[in-house]
Amino acid sequence: MSLRKHELESNKLQKRLRRNVGKAVADYRMIEQGDRIMVCLSGGKDSYAMLDILMSLQKNAPVHFDLVAVNLDQKQPGFPEQVLPDYLDELGIEYHILEKDTYSIVKSKIPEGKTYCSLCSRLRRGTLYGFAEQIGATKVALGHHRDDIVETLFLNMFYQGRLKAMPPKLLSDDKRNILIRPLAYCKETDLAALAELKKFPIIPCNLCGSQAGLKRNAVKEMLTAWERQFPGRIDAIFGAIKNVSPSQLADTQLFDFANLGESEGKMEIEAIAEVESYIQAINV
Repeated sequence: MSLRKHELESNKLQKRLRRNVGKAVADYRMIEQGDRIMVCLSGGKDSYAMLDILMSLQKNAPVHFDLVAVNLDQKQPGFPEQVLPDYLDELGIEYHILEKDTYSIVKSKIPEGKTYCSLCSRLRRGTLYGFAEQIGATKVALGHHRDDIVETLFLNMFYQGRLKAMPPKLLSDDKRNILIRPLAYCKETDLAALAELKKFPIIPCNLCGSQAGLKRNAVKEMLTAWERQFPGRIDAIFGAIKNVSPSQLADTQLFDFANLGESEGKMEIEAIAEVESYIQAINV
């Protein structure tokens, strides 16, 4: 690829990602005037991309908002502690590095051969959400993208028997934090391309990310195969997540199937009675 073509493709990529993030932010009112956004930075490609795009949008956004980058050092062996501080110092952004040995807790609680993800994420969330309150953050930004959301839909369907994914905006279970996912409309392939373009200093996860046989990996492979065979399928599935018809499913908590038609029938009976009364009045 020529240099000129490479530059054009790079510009198109960055514009596409900014447009997708901007649309997600607007669709779900993720960011409002005066917000202080805590950007959770793991050291992976997605969170680096999220911070990069939000900083870009911040310059031209119609509202003023602040960004604070926060990383949780979970004390995994071999974790390169200076990579993120060096990167963030160069950006000139406010940031905090939290230190909590969740690695040892996870290793001691989870039997060998079992996946660490569930406990690891709960411990991580608890620490980060609590810190968001300490620094006065009004929103907590997480780096989940479109593919993560679709994968989670199938994970819940296949392994939990639930029709549930990751919403772009969510009130946390403790009702104390509003979580946003600015990358909700972004494809993972685009984020990987941006990471390569920007040369983000990626820090691989050597805890859950290094485990074999993860259910999420199996779902990802399934979706990748579908996308190869039927291009656009993941977009269609994500579109379905945004276009739900409760009356066409079977959840009695979301739709009143038990009383279906009763109100219409009652209205019809009342209308007939009214007509009959009118006829009687005329014939008197």
